[in-house]
Amino acid sequence: MKKILFAILFGFAGISASAVEVPPPPVSKADSVIAAREWKPSGNTGVNISQVSFTNWSQGGENSLTWSLFFNFGLNKNFEKFRLKNQLKVAYGMTKIGDEPFKTNENEIFLETVLTYKLAWNIDPYFSNTVRTVIADGYDYAVKPKKQISTFWDPGYLTQSFGFAFDKIDGLNTRLGVAFQETFTNKFRQYTTDADHPDRTFKFETGVESVTSYKCNFSDNLLYQGRFRLFGRFDNLDVWDVRFDNTLTAKITKYINVNFTALVVHEISQTRRTQLKQGLQFGFIYNLF
Repeated sequence: MKKILFAILFGFAGISASAVEVPPPPVSKADSVIAAREWKPSGNTGVNISQVSFTNWSQGGENSLTWSLFFNFGLNKNFEKFRLKNQLKVAYGMTKIGDEPFKTNENEIFLETVLTYKLAWNIDPYFSNTVRTVIADGYDYAVKPKKQISTFWDPGYLTQSFGFAFDKIDGLNTRLGVAFQETFTNKFRQYTTDADHPDRTFKFETGVESVTSYKCNFSDNLLYQGRFRLFGRFDNLDVWDVRFDNTLTAKITKYINVNFTALVVHEISQTRRTQLKQGLQFGFIYNLF
């Protein structure tokens, strides 16, 4: 009887011990620092689609189909004295209206690396490098027949800059510095030539660059992302390159959203007119990280 009673009491003791919540071991300061310095990837990919179809429609109209693929990837790391941020954006898409062939509407690769030195100031010194070009052949559809105006790395843009950056406000990052911009061409030399250099394939410019990025969640389902860049050349500060990129994303479900995009570009090497591209599309998105 004593043996049975001892077994019952031992069993209850074991159950009680297993029910007790054991607190996790404390995280040391050294472990916290190591975790903060690990590489932090982020990324998503998806497709945006817009489609209109007419059958026996008496009020006029043409069938249309627009699609675009996109890929965003980031890789950041905090060092003891430095912060390193890498961002890659790739977008490609086409539009078809009526019986016309497909036309390119998205066609870009953008890669940016920013290295910031941590100071006990509100602003930190930085060095950045950006790469920008198209993925596939680009055309001017305003002329008949269409005229090819670009291809991969023709033109290609490299920009290095150094100065001071401010990123103490959540979602806001702005920097201002001296910049060096290189433009590479081969066949499409209109991006590198001028009256004094009618046949060059490489253009080197120095100036001032300002870049401001802003990201804001207005609600759990509404996200705004914007990037505003200015570049002014030292030899002609009256004329500035402007690129203002805006994306407003409304999340419907985990994988489905609606995107409104607006891109404003003013670069006299491309055209003296201000360019505007906007779109409203239904999209599928998948978060890789």
